[in-house]
Amino acid sequence: MPRNLTANRASLGHRLSYAVRNPGRVPRHLRRTARDAWLRYRSPDHVAYYRSVMRSDTRRDADAAVGSRSRERWLALGRMQFDYLLGHGLRPGHRMLEIGCGNLRAGWRFIDYLEPGHYHGVDISPDILFAAQETVGTQGLQDRLPMLTPVRDLTLAFLPEGRFDVVHAHSVFSHSPLSVIEECFAHVGRVLAPGGWFDFTFDRTEGEEHHVLREDFYYRTETLTDLAAEHGLAARFMDDWEALPHGQSKIRVTHGADGER
Repeated sequence: MPRNLTANRASLGHRLSYAVRNPGRVPRHLRRTARDAWLRYRSPDHVAYYRSVMRSDTRRDADAAVGSRSRERWLALGRMQFDYLLGHGLRPGHRMLEIGCGNLRAGWRFIDYLEPGHYHGVDISPDILFAAQETVGTQGLQDRLPMLTPVRDLTLAFLPEGRFDVVHAHSVFSHSPLSVIEECFAHVGRVLAPGGWFDFTFDRTEGEEHHVLREDFYYRTETLTDLAAEHGLAARFMDDWEALPHGQSKIRVTHGADGER
């Protein structure tokens, strides 16, 4: 189904229209709204707020917490991410940092493909990282020596300079206000190796930028590419990702000089 790139999902009109067309989803949305109000009251900082969201979701179902309503969909989305990166330059010798690695929906495939010790996953949610550890065990990947680290923010200050050939963030910026995205842009270049790249997905709009509750954020492409440029990064829209059955869009960021290649 084609995406509606002009709708403002936060507007009252859109919400009422959606409720009329999808009455069965109204109770879930009301529960989310109540949880959103409570968690925002307890955690006014966005990262702390979303860490609480992930804790709540992971306790019910770790796959659903990363956006997959079934194990089959979890496997399919992970395969989609892996196949795309494999077709766009990923090689076994690369060192990879996955921001928001979740319970390793795609990460276990990267761990299996890359040389041992070349995968490092970070996430703001310790709860989802416990589930990631379980994935390493169930997939028999212990000897691949993946690193899994909880983080408080996206400054990446504990990581060495120029370490990673590939940085990957799937369904992270779709849940992030612009201040969090800018924090990442301000620091990701330091850990990115010369010639490396940073791929991320986002919820795209061609209309008014908005967010639904504090969980889903919609941005225009130029907002993110211009913000990357402010931090010395070159960004390009990956239009071939749009042909895949996924609701988000993708941008690739490189060091400024590399972006002209």
